[in-house]
Amino acid sequence: MAGSALRKGYLVLYNAASAVAWATILGRVASVYFAKGAPFVPLVVDDFARVTQTFAVMEIFHALTGIVPAPIFTTAMQVASRLMLVWGISYPFPHLNTSAWYSSMLTAWSTTEVIRYSYFALKQVEFVPYSLHWLRYSAFLLLYPMGISSEVAMIIKALVGPADKLATWYPYALGAVLLSYIPGSVVLYSHMLSQRRKQVGGGAVKEKKEKKRQ
Repeated sequence: MAGSALRKGYLVLYNAASAVAWATILGRVASVYFAKGAPFVPLVVDDFARVTQTFAVMEIFHALTGIVPAPIFTTAMQVASRLMLVWGISYPFPHLNTSAWYSSMLTAWSTTEVIRYSYFALKQVEFVPYSLHWLRYSAFLLLYPMGISSEVAMIIKALVGPADKLATWYPYALGAVLLSYIPGSVVLYSHMLSQRRKQVGGGAVKEKKEKKRQ
């Protein structure tokens, strides 16, 4: 009982703190982008976004240890791809962060994470509004293509620009990463569609009917 309460308390704190961090990123990106333009966005968010995203390695730890029932493969794949963007693209090539693609990437990421972490924090106390439940399993239909296209654009900008100045092998590494997006994006998007069917689609309706019969 004590262990369960401790786990729940930890997850509430972790998810709430993560939601606040990503909401801060979203607020900074939106306010600066519309007030001054994309070139000024990294000045107020770059380091904070990198630290916040790096902290997401805890997601892999949670999946590995069973703290949350998350699939290890898809969790690791998503976290790894984002870490590659913040440490392998935006960090060594900071001038690329002045692009509108950087702002749209962070907008997609932060909006997704505000929804996701808010959902999981409230789920621990069994108080999830249906609107948030619907957003959790529907917003990706727009946000995932927005995020993935922004990520690919950032990688391409590095690949055709400064990548070879960092190391002779780096363009080949980025090329391999780009190729991995083809199967990777299909796997992740298919997984999210499957989750949506279970939560707000026909699978959810069927589950409710079965519960009523019981």
